Amino acid sequence: MKLFKVLFSITLVTLMMFSLNISSKNKRVPKIYAFGFSASFNDSTVYITDIQEIDSVWVNEKNNFLVDRNNYSYQLKNYFHVQGQPNRTCLIIYALKRKDVEKKYNKMKARYTKAGNFDIRYLDEKSFKFVPVELSE
Repeated sequence: MKLFKVLFSITLVTLMMFSLNISSKNKRVPKIYAFGFSASFNDSTVYITDIQEIDSVWVNEKNNFLVDRNNYSYQLKNYFHVQGQPNRTCLIIYALKRKDVEKKYNKMKARYTKAGNFDIRYLDEKSFKFVPVELSE
């Protein structure tokens, strides 16, 4: 009986996740502001890109999540792979307004500067630039 309840709960949650995903609509926004962050568990060097303007991107209409945001972090991961640093964890931080992303940028920068034991390196747009990703089905 306990196993039945657990399986039923898992099935119910799975169905709810699929229904939420199907019902969400995406919209194209003219631009977002974003920066990338990369760290590794193997060394103390962290990389932060400049704040960049990415034109014509898709966001979820309901909560303004960046659609296919994993593809943007893979762009940064691939950059480091080509540079000979394949084991880095990369992410993208974004906002619809520049002021909002600047707050996040300063907070991230302060977090790693205060710790004092990180080597912070900055990537300018000449070194790395995000490319808009088309919506995948």
